[in-house]
Amino acid sequence: MKLKGDQQTSRAMNRRLILNMIRADGPMSRADMATRSGLSPAAVTFVVSELLDENILVEGEASLGAPGRRPIPISINYAGRLVVGLKLKAGAIDCVLTDLATTPLVSRQVAVPDPSPQSTVEACAAAVKELLADRKAPSGAQLSGIGIAVPGVIDNGVCRLSHRFNWIDVPIAAMLAELVHVPVWADDDTNAFALAQQLFGLGRHHRTVGALAIGAGISCAVVIDGAVHHGASGAAGKMGHSIYNPNGPQCECGRRGCLQTFFSEPALVRRWREAKGLPGEASGHDMFNAAQAGDETAVEILREAGEGIGRFLGGFCNIIDPEVIVGGGEAVSFGDYLFEPMRDALKRYAMWNPPPITPDWADDSWARGAAALATQRLFDFESRPGETRAVM
Repeated sequence: MKLKGDQQTSRAMNRRLILNMIRADGPMSRADMATRSGLSPAAVTFVVSELLDENILVEGEASLGAPGRRPIPISINYAGRLVVGLKLKAGAIDCVLTDLATTPLVSRQVAVPDPSPQSTVEACAAAVKELLADRKAPSGAQLSGIGIAVPGVIDNGVCRLSHRFNWIDVPIAAMLAELVHVPVWADDDTNAFALAQQLFGLGRHHRTVGALAIGAGISCAVVIDGAVHHGASGAAGKMGHSIYNPNGPQCECGRRGCLQTFFSEPALVRRWREAKGLPGEASGHDMFNAAQAGDETAVEILREAGEGIGRFLGGFCNIIDPEVIVGGGEAVSFGDYLFEPMRDALKRYAMWNPPPITPDWADDSWARGAAALATQRLFDFESRPGETRAVM
């Protein structure tokens, strides 16, 4: 039976509400769902039956208790479907096959011969086939979607601008969907990282989450009430392109003195190498080891970076007021040599009590963030204006 427009909207809202409750609070009975959501028992039964048929929800065993009909817990069948996350990097793609909770099942990195859109989507499509063919991939589970995390400005699956790849108006999601024949979603890589943190990571129990990324660039995405804030054109969160010193080095964006030209992970390592007269193969790991060994140059560069980023982060907190900031990216490996001066600066520049800065040490968080783009769309966790109340 085809549902009318209002019925379809009610159905979608009720599905979103029930799935989000179970995701946040764990298994619960139909009666608990009705009590917590305000939905009628009939509405809950209809939605739950539909989701059970789709293998998105699963029934557990009836709980022990008083004689009579015992409540049956309902939980999300995270293992019932699969998603793929693809994190695009310069020259490579970090790939992961996950369940619906973005738990990694198969991971790998594939090389990209050149940064052209066609070469990139062909490498992505080949990677998807390899992930699904891996002996560790579960058999029988349905691939529900693919998420692509791209460093750039993304609007409705189109990469409007990526300085890293020199892309303009590339419909990356549609290009890949034509090759793999499953739904594909794309977003900025830091937005994807923020979404994963809010859904299943360190920001799971918070309504407003900041995600600070310090890697090849610097950005700070934000999730508010379950929704990633994209801005008018998808360019929100590009903190690394704030001007730190107008007389500084030229940035990939074409301007001079952007924050990331001083304090991105490659910039920090380059400054340390040049100051110490070290060869080009010296890495961030080497810089961290030097700081641990008492290298004053390494410690001072990281202190300056923490201070500089913390100052801009203070302005971010004064505007957004996040409950927690999750740190990610290659620079996380510098640990408290970077984060302690950042926290100190944040205390000085934030108007109110600053939120905690919590680093995410997991190596696969960025590819899992890409997978979360597909998971989030499948469950439609993201709340939308005017669609947050339950429909009876």
